[in-house]
Amino acid sequence: MNVRTIRALLKKDLALFRSDRLYLVLTVLGLIFYTAIYFIMPRHVDEDFNLAMYAPVLPPAFSQLTQQPGTDIEFFQTENELKQSILDGKYQAGISLPANIMEIWASGGKPDITIYYASTAPPEVSQAVKTLVEELSFNQTGQPLSFDIDEEVLGPDMLGEQVALRDRMRPLWAVLILLLETMSLASLITVEIEQGTARALLVTPMRTSDLFAAKAVLGVSMAFFQAVLFMAIVGGFNLQPLIIIITLLLGSFFVMGSGFLLASLARNVQAVTGWGVLILIVLAVPGFGAVIPGLISGWARVIPSYYLVDTVNRAANYGSGWGEVWPNLAILAGITAVLVWGGLTVLRRRYQ
Repeated sequence: MNVRTIRALLKKDLALFRSDRLYLVLTVLGLIFYTAIYFIMPRHVDEDFNLAMYAPVLPPAFSQLTQQPGTDIEFFQTENELKQSILDGKYQAGISLPANIMEIWASGGKPDITIYYASTAPPEVSQAVKTLVEELSFNQTGQPLSFDIDEEVLGPDMLGEQVALRDRMRPLWAVLILLLETMSLASLITVEIEQGTARALLVTPMRTSDLFAAKAVLGVSMAFFQAVLFMAIVGGFNLQPLIIIITLLLGSFFVMGSGFLLASLARNVQAVTGWGVLILIVLAVPGFGAVIPGLISGWARVIPSYYLVDTVNRAANYGSGWGEVWPNLAILAGITAVLVWGGLTVLRRRYQ
């Protein structure tokens, strides 16, 4: 490859990118918007207490719950409805009482009381609910510890690792910044093909590899620079910075391969925008799993961006090390290699 040729192509591509006002504005405003929203959002976890309960027979002492100030309580007809309400994020915790609880207490036994927690519930909720059950049971029976507790976390268990909403959204925003460059790069290539610039360039002594190398450098550098800048501004490198930088770099190559593939399939700029928005929406889905743990089930793993979002989320918000994230990085590297190879192969045919 000719370095001087690649440098000249980069200058031309940057000028062409600046002339495309739509993606230039989206790029700049997107970075400003995500950063501003991050600092506007609350930096602390919302710890207002609410409670769901399933009680076929409600002991008199437990009826005191409805009289507790500042406590939001709802009774459910079935245990499954209670669990679903917690999974849906309506309640942080739920208590399930057995139907024969009064008979068990009357016979001197210990009933099994199940406490359900949302994966997003603050760590204080666990102790608060258990203390509440202990107090109410003592008021009912006059005996301490007159019950057995079964605890179950609904969704990923992050007890003791609560993260503010704005920090949980950092991976989603960083990935959106990356993915937007897929459309920018694809649009740039498509405009060159439509205007005949690409064919004119290939008539010169310049090789196809030089042309693709320039596009690759531009796509990777623009995506990587913006994602790194955003994460640096919002404190995304406080934990495991090297892992996050390598992940974002892999993500930038992922964007490059996706941009090449999109440009090879779209026939005009309008098609790039239409297909690009659809692809952006699909690839952004795993990001919502980081924002609301438990919302996205295992099927999200079939979406390639899952391994990018999950790695950034684990490293930036929970300090996960190499031993925990290397499977994600390996899968992401494999997917990226396939995308880059496929994009280059198909795009080369279109140029010819």
